[in-house]
Amino acid sequence: MSFGRRTGLPDVEPMTPNLLVGTGRVTRAAVPGLCAELETLLYDPGDPDGAVRDPDAGVDCDVGGVVHVDLALVEAIARLGLVARRAGGRRLRLRNVPPELQSLLDLVGLADVVDVGCGTGTGAGTAEGGG
Repeated sequence: MSFGRRTGLPDVEPMTPNLLVGTGRVTRAAVPGLCAELETLLYDPGDPDGAVRDPDAGVDCDVGGVVHVDLALVEAIARLGLVARRAGGRRLRLRNVPPELQSLLDLVGLADVVDVGCGTGTGAGTAEGGG
């Protein structure tokens, strides 16, 4: 018997994902700023056509630092998911999801729209919702 050699680690993405870190309380007023920050991570500012930077890289959002789970946070996640999809059909992956957020995402039907994981990592950008 012979076995083929694997390239890379199983279940590990070859490109470093874009990471947006949410901390504090996310308010509805903060949602457009969060979307703008994600667009800054995803699109090449030097390209006049607005080309997507690193099209194979994932889009992760660490919500472990969010202190209040409510519908404003769910709205932010839904809109960030749309921004990610518009940038080449990427799915938004959530990291460090508290159980109450998982329940709320299930309740409103967004658990099937975003990928919910439990991984950890350090952020390339920080998004804070004031309020």
